[in-house]
Formats: sequence, C-alpha cells, structure tokens
Amino acid sequence: MTLPNLLATRNGRLGAFFALYVTEGIPLGFAAIAVATQLRRMGVGPAAIGAFVASFYLPWAFKWAFGPVIDVFRSKRFGHRRAWILFTQLMMALTILALMAVPLPTGLALFTSVLLVHNTFGAMQDVAIDSLACNTLHEDERGLANGLMFAGANVGQAVGGSGVLYLMGTVGFQPSFVMVALSILLVTGFIVLPMKEALAQQLEQQQAGAAVGAEPPRATLSQAASEMKAFAVQSFRSFLGSRGAFSAMFFGLLPVGAMCLGLALQSNLAVEFGMNDEGVALLNLWCTIVGAVSMVVGGMLSDKLGRRRMLGLYIVLMSGPVLYLWWQMRLNGYDMPRPSNSPAVPALITALWIASISYNVFNGMMYGTRAAIFMDVTNPKVAATQFTAYMALMNLAIAIAATWQGVVSEAFGYRWTLLIDVATGLICLLVLPMMSKPAGDRISDDKTEGRARKSAVVLGLLCLAWVPAWLHRGQLGDGAPLMQTFFTLVFVASALFLLAAREVMGSDIGRLRRPALACALLLLAVYFRKDLALLAARPVLHQAAEALILAGPVLGGLTLLGLAARSWASLHRED
Repeated sequence: MTLPNLLATRNGRLGAFFALYVTEGIPLGFAAIAVATQLRRMGVGPAAIGAFVASFYLPWAFKWAFGPVIDVFRSKRFGHRRAWILFTQLMMALTILALMAVPLPTGLALFTSVLLVHNTFGAMQDVAIDSLACNTLHEDERGLANGLMFAGANVGQAVGGSGVLYLMGTVGFQPSFVMVALSILLVTGFIVLPMKEALAQQLEQQQAGAAVGAEPPRATLSQAASEMKAFAVQSFRSFLGSRGAFSAMFFGLLPVGAMCLGLALQSNLAVEFGMNDEGVALLNLWCTIVGAVSMVVGGMLSDKLGRRRMLGLYIVLMSGPVLYLWWQMRLNGYDMPRPSNSPAVPALITALWIASISYNVFNGMMYGTRAAIFMDVTNPKVAATQFTAYMALMNLAIAIAATWQGVVSEAFGYRWTLLIDVATGLICLLVLPMMSKPAGDRISDDKTEGRARKSAVVLGLLCLAWVPAWLHRGQLGDGAPLMQTFFTLVFVASALFLLAAREVMGSDIGRLRRPALACALLLLAVYFRKDLALLAARPVLHQAAEALILAGPVLGGLTLLGLAARSWASLHRED
C-alpha cells in the first residue's frame, strides 16, 4: 500500500502539520508532567526537578541558531526540510529510548544531559517544521494551520503527560519510554516518509544538469557562517530600532504573570498533597483542554477590546489562583517540601484542582494575546528573524523560572515561592504600555543609537558587578543559585551583544573589534564555573580557572563600556 503525500492537498497539509506538532508536544508533556511526577515520588527535591525542567526548555531558547544551518544544508534524496525532520525525529526517538538505561534518581544528572540532547533535536525539528510550513502552506490556509499546529502541541502534551501517567498504572514507568518513542516514530512513518517537498523537487530538477559532485564543505560552512552573521546584524537592528521592539525584548525575558502552576511546581505539589498518578494525569488533561479553549477565546477578546489592555487584565487575573492556593496552604499549615509518601491532604487536593483549572483559563487567554503583541511590534522586513528571537527569549524565561522556583521552594518553602512568583509576574506590566507598534516600515528610528549605548552601559556595569557577587557568594547562602542564574543570563546577553555589535558597527568599532570577539568567548566560557570543583585536585589549573572566572566579566564589562562611547550611526543603515 502506497501512503499518500499529505502535502499535495489542503486537508492533507492541515493534518500533516497538526501531527508534526503533536510530536513536539509529546516529549514536553512526558518530561514536565510524567517524569517530573515520578521524580518527586522517588524523593527528588524541588530544586533538582526545577533544574531538570529548565534543561528541557534551554535548547528552545537558542533554536534561532539552527535556522541558517537548516537553510544551507539540504538533501536532494530526502528533500530539504523533510530530511531534517526525518533525522531529528529519529534522533528524538533514539534519545528517549536511551533514557531507559539511566537509573533514577541516582542517575538524574546523566538523565538530564541525555534529555538536553533530545531537546536540541526537538528544537531543530521545530525550526524545520516551521520552515516547511512557510514554504508549503497557501496564504489562505495559514491562519487555520497555525491554530491546528498549536492545538497539536497541546494534544501532544496531553498524550506525553496524562496519557503516559495513565499507562504507568498498567505497565509501569520504564515501558512508558517506549510508548513516547513509538508515538514519534508513527508520525515519522505515516506522515513524514511519504511527504514530497515541492521546493526540494524543484531544486533537484534545477541541479539535474549540473556536474556530479558535492559542493566543497568549506564553501557550505562559509555560507552558513555568512547567514548567521546576517541574522545577528538583522536581529540587532530590529531589536533596537523602535521603542516597542526594544521593550518587547525585556518583556520576553520577564515572566508574563505568575508561572508556577504551569511548571514542575504543580506536579510537585500534586504528589505531596497525596494525588496518585491517575489523579495527576486527569488534572493535567483538564488543564490542557481548558487552556487550549481559553487561548482562542482570549485572542478573540483581544482583537475586539485591545491587545495591551486585555493582556494586562489576563496577567493580573493569573495571580488570583496562585494567591488562592497560597491562602489554602497557609490555612492548612503546609509550607516546606515533605516526603512524597506523606499523608494525603484532601483539602489541598481540592484547592489545587480549583487553582490549576482557573489558572489555565487566564494563562490560556494570555498566551495567544502575548504572541499577537510580539507580532505587532515586529518589523515586517525582518519578521521571521525578530519574532523567532522573541519566542526564544520566552523559552529562556521559562527555563529561568523553573530553576529559581525549585531553589526557593527548598530554601524558603512553597508559600514564599508562590508569593514571589506573583510579585515577579506583575513586573512585566511596567513594560507593557511601551510595547506600541512601530510607526512606518523603517527598522531604525532616531533613538536607536541611544538605546544601543544604554544597553552597552547597563550590560557592562552588570558584568563588573559579578566580581563582588562571586567573591562573596558564600555569604548569600540559599540565595547563591539565584545569583548564579541571573548572571548567566547577563553573560549570555552580553556575549551576544558584543558579537552582534562588532558586525553592525563596522569600522566604527575601531580597535575594539578583536577584544569584542575575545570577550564574548570569555563570557560564554564563564558558564563552566559550575564545574570548577572538578579541578580541586589540580591547584594550578584551579587557580587559573578562578582567575578566568573573574577576568572574563571584567574585560567584557570594560569592552561594553568602551562600545557605549563609540559611534553607532551604522545602525541606521538598512542594507
């Protein structure tokens, strides 16, 4: 039996992209719900689970980097984007199956590392699917197709989370990995393999008369590097070009409303309150359904009543369910994490149901409206680049939130975590009024240079602030991991700023061109400070690493301050 090429018909295309997004949602639900639930039952603490969930989102925060690679490297035999989807789905299935050999909870570090690799392939798959959609869907299909794609991701989360939890009650934990891998491979076999990518077929016909032989690898790598450079320049200008676009960068990095009931903390509390796997699965299933419906409703209301006004309302309303749960935990005297086999607390199980369902109503309304806000401030000339970067920043914000919530839960208790989550979730309301749509179609306005200088100064001072923070880290106690997480974000942002600035500024950067590159690499290298203990047996190397940990941010900060004093007139050039 010959399977149909679903890309050949309208209904086929809609169904194909729905199914492809299901494969993106399954691993997310599996890790964030099913595995996180089991880890808590095994006695793993909230901080470790938070770091585990954060690692799941990190590759998605940098998925933009895969775009040029996927655009440049292509296969004539398997199709351009289709080849990447085939490859990444096979690797996703293999890495999920590899997790079966990792013992839990003793092997959590290795388990997290393998899952990080798995999600790197997942992020690459997402880029390839979106690229295929842009080049395959007809203009009058894109609205419905995007709705179905998002719905597919939610269905996938329900299958990977609630579905796997239900299955565990029958077959156990380990066989559930096989179920997740098979779900991905079913889409690979029945959807992806029969595909015939029209664009790839045209390319093959164009190259049919060319001489046999592959393009030299050096030329291909050079082309990929050139496209990465173009991305950096384009993104830099679009981010700084208008007040709305510049504000959206900070908006993307901030938590948009309270986030704890949408992350691993919900699964942690469900286990501690006494819910069984079926109860956790049912709760997450209803949360997924309610959230999906609310996304449609929230988007419709924002179109009619104003996006910024309604988004602000949704963000405020998201705090209500979290504060309600905080109050119920206070009434029941529940605060610090307890053993997973503690007696059930029926009152808190009921409160968690009420809080989670109501939270997903407002969180769903927020989600679609937030994406529309980002589209409003995105310049049409660089839409794909700029919007993808905003989505990446959102994923980075999720990873940071998952990390700090686990740390604070263990250090100060769940109730403080809920209150801090509400407080930090409302900060974005200060930025929201500035996210207005840019006037005209120019990438840069007359304040672009000022934004660049201010960004360089702020990042430079933050890099220099690392020295006292690192030297006095022992006095921070339980707050040290939060400080580390904050500065990791500062170093990554500073490194990207330096790399982009050296390309945008051209000759205006002067003698700082080479230092900018060197300092960017040093700032990224500081990330490995977490492995400093491995050098304890080698004093010389340990001291050298300590010096590098301090020197990198200092040199980077001074270079950023130097850039602030340079001319940024090149930002107005739109070539």
